[in-house]
Amino acid sequence: MRAYQIKVELIGSKPLIWRRVIIPADVTFKRLHDTIQFSMDWWDSHLYGFEFPQEKLRITNDEEAYEQFKFYQEKYKGKALTKRNDPYGFIARTLETAIRQPQTVKIDQYLDKYSTITYVYDFGDDWQHKIELEQIIDDYAFGYPTIIEGEGACPPEDVGGLPGYEEFLRVWNDPKHPEHEELRQWGESQHYRPFDIALRNNFLKTWLKIKKVK
Repeated sequence: MRAYQIKVELIGSKPLIWRRVIIPADVTFKRLHDTIQFSMDWWDSHLYGFEFPQEKLRITNDEEAYEQFKFYQEKYKGKALTKRNDPYGFIARTLETAIRQPQTVKIDQYLDKYSTITYVYDFGDDWQHKIELEQIIDDYAFGYPTIIEGEGACPPEDVGGLPGYEEFLRVWNDPKHPEHEELRQWGESQHYRPFDIALRNNFLKTWLKIKKVK
């Protein structure tokens, strides 16, 4: 089976939080999203998107954005946008970047073309991930992704992005801080934990195994 070896980095994290993963090539961006979620230890609780500014394309599970793009695309197909029908340029800006759904687009169309792509999880906390294609594998034996290396615990959900995570770590690592115990309890409730490659791979094998690649 053809597969990709990719490196997923949480941009801006210090020290760097990263995973090196092998994923079958003939899968959709929805499956790539699932792979990143399980590998990093996110909880799939927010919107996400893959950004391709070179092609003016965004692949996202944001249904509102998709439906809005689809509505204006159909309504103004073959029609010119003017000051009269688009006085503030909103429709033009909406149609400037195409929106597609992750379950409808396969990753090989883009990972073969671009060596690096950007994945954003949680548009509020704005967790940006760099996905770098490191190697193409022609004889991958498994119908599910596998983590081969990685470092760093995943930040808790809803911690407030990188600034919030930096403050979280400062208090978490300071037993004398007056909010230390309260924050530790919250962190544990959010399943903040060290990276466990065996546990993550078990999740990938259990939940993302495919009998027939779609």
